[in-house]
Amino acid sequence: MERWVIEKKLNVDRAWLLETYSGLSQAQLFDDLTPSEHDPANYWSALDHLAHLALIEHNFAAMIRRHLAGHPNPVGLRRDDEGRSRTVEQIMASVHTMTEEWQRAHHGKSFDEVVALGAAARAETLQLLAELTDEQLNETLPGAPWADGTIGGVLAANADHGRMHWKWVKDAGVSEL
Repeated sequence: MERWVIEKKLNVDRAWLLETYSGLSQAQLFDDLTPSEHDPANYWSALDHLAHLALIEHNFAAMIRRHLAGHPNPVGLRRDDEGRSRTVEQIMASVHTMTEEWQRAHHGKSFDEVVALGAAARAETLQLLAELTDEQLNETLPGAPWADGTIGGVLAANADHGRMHWKWVKDAGVSEL
């Protein structure tokens, strides 16, 4: 994927996401909406879904940096660092635990605070994008199940991730004003 295409996708989708969420009422932003995948007694709000995107974007950048530094297992999902395979159930349990911790740490933050979380993550992604060579953008990120598995594809997947969470928020009953 070409650098300018990745950057455009990230910027266009981020602007769309901010515009979409900014149109929600306080109740639509903060009310309980979807049960947690980790603890069904805990509910995520629309704003929790938006905050979650920053965690994953930080994680993707860290995975790419580990790969570039020569780490043998930069993604660490399918295998642990000792090389043991993980089942889908084990992978999802660890992902849900991680996302639950993030959600609980950021639950109740204001819209502006959540936007700032996302802005920091996006800045990190854009800085990484600027540092990468064209060859690196086309390298496979070992173990990455997202997009086409290339570094560029994984970076661009951050935009799709936001739209996916918006669909879940909408499907749970929130609509744009």
